[in-house]
Amino acid sequence: MEFTVGSGVRRSCAPTVIILAAGQGTRMRSDLPKVLHVVGGKPLLAHVIDTAIQLEARRVCVVYGHGGERVRASLAHLPVTWVEQASQLGTGHAVLQALPHLQHGDTALILYGDVPLIRPETLRTLLDAVVPSPDAPKGALALLTVDLLDPTGYGRILRDEAGQVIGIVEEKDATPRERQVREVNTGVLAVDGGYLANWIARLDTRNAQGEYYLTDIVSLAVADGVPVRTTAPSVLIEVLGVNQRVQLAELERAYQLCRARELMLQGVTLRDPARFDLRGELTVGRDVEIDIGVIFEGQVQLGDRVRIGPHCFLKDVTIADDTEVRAHSVLEGATVGQGCVIGPFARLRPGTTLDSRVHVGNFVEIKQSQVQEGSKINHLSYIGDADVGRGVNVGAGTITCNYDGANKHRTVIGDRVFVGSNTALVAPVEIGADAIIGAGSVIVCNAPSGELTLSRARQETRPGWKRPTKKASTA
Repeated sequence: MEFTVGSGVRRSCAPTVIILAAGQGTRMRSDLPKVLHVVGGKPLLAHVIDTAIQLEARRVCVVYGHGGERVRASLAHLPVTWVEQASQLGTGHAVLQALPHLQHGDTALILYGDVPLIRPETLRTLLDAVVPSPDAPKGALALLTVDLLDPTGYGRILRDEAGQVIGIVEEKDATPRERQVREVNTGVLAVDGGYLANWIARLDTRNAQGEYYLTDIVSLAVADGVPVRTTAPSVLIEVLGVNQRVQLAELERAYQLCRARELMLQGVTLRDPARFDLRGELTVGRDVEIDIGVIFEGQVQLGDRVRIGPHCFLKDVTIADDTEVRAHSVLEGATVGQGCVIGPFARLRPGTTLDSRVHVGNFVEIKQSQVQEGSKINHLSYIGDADVGRGVNVGAGTITCNYDGANKHRTVIGDRVFVGSNTALVAPVEIGADAIIGAGSVIVCNAPSGELTLSRARQETRPGWKRPTKKASTA
């Protein structure tokens, strides 16, 4: 249950974590199970599981009920033990379902699937409060509590005249005097698994809800002479749960402000931290600047001096040093080299790789293509399934016709090619190095290196031609 670190201070061992996630969440007014609603691009329950993993838990047990199969399917990739609570008979009953997965000597840590922002550091402090000491040779029961200006809806922590915890009373069972107590139970607790099993077996349903309250183990601990210790989170937001959409939105913004603060402490300039959204992992270099309304998803890596303009969307992107992404650009699954300029209103789709000093301008879309050093595609163009060489200039309105209705084909453009405006390159086709393609051409055959290639119908003017007019109405 414990070990000794170099300083001689006893610290808690890795716990067995029990996450209660069986609630129906009726106030969410949603067909989606409550614990699958997202904060920061990740389900509420996934946040809690990730926190448990950071604690190096021996085992993570998730007690599920409402929508359970959907919950399991959505999070099947996570290393947890799934435990069903077929009938929702209270939190004590939920913990009972997971007890068979505790081993002798385990410390049990109880968490909640709809309380996503609790920090590992807070839980380590709670676990440290459980370890045996001279006044508690077999360990203590540790509760995470918090003081609230308005404790409405929470169970109240009851203490004796010496300040020792003697119980928890749920609001529906509390007297008017007890309801004045501002110290409340968060539900998060840690305790020796042997104690927990003993106390759970002694619970009853003599309360206003007719349920097995997990909180009743506190009075049982006091009766058995087991010390009850309390710790508190550093900020209130850590222990706030989600019962309806307003709370979900509040946690989302709190989460984003935390991420924004972390980035600013790393040296990132955020034009407005309140208008920033990170829904994945963001790695940054030095002197990065991020404007308002930018959304990051998946795994994003930004090099030194990267600048992201307003209202951009980046997902699973790597951007090298000194690159600028201008306003309203969308980058997904792309790798961008050093010193590039992207946008405004550009789109890089998955499979795009840009070498250094590439310019991709407004209303340009690139997909499954490699563009080499110094090339420019500045206006109103589509480059798909293409290999573009060095120093290429692609004129406005140029497209690679990569799809024949059944299969995709590649276009190869050599170094220093100049492609005139409004050109269609019908793949599979290859444009040789230093070639020039005349504006308005439809290129269906390979174009030789160093030559001018064009394909246009003969221009003619028809004297006396009359523009059609509308027929008179017969109505």
